[in-house]
Amino acid sequence: MRSTQFWLDLAERAIKTLAQTLLAWLVVDQTIWELDWQQGLGVAATATVASILGSIASAGVAEPETASLVSTGRHAAAER
Repeated sequence: MRSTQFWLDLAERAIKTLAQTLLAWLVVDQTIWELDWQQGLGVAATATVASILGSIASAGVAEPETASLVSTGRHAAAER
């Protein structure tokens, strides 16, 4: 959890979660003018905090320098 790579992984996951949650919220049966932006940002922020906490909980499970639950060694071997 002390490596730069871990924090980069965590930031990537958090940003993706924020964007995906906002996008999902936007495509619900409403026009952009009818949206309650405060509510949408609140939902996205909650999902982002959950993502950050999940990454922190995953610290050191597979590899100590990443925020992943899955070892990258297994991914590399499966792709060959």
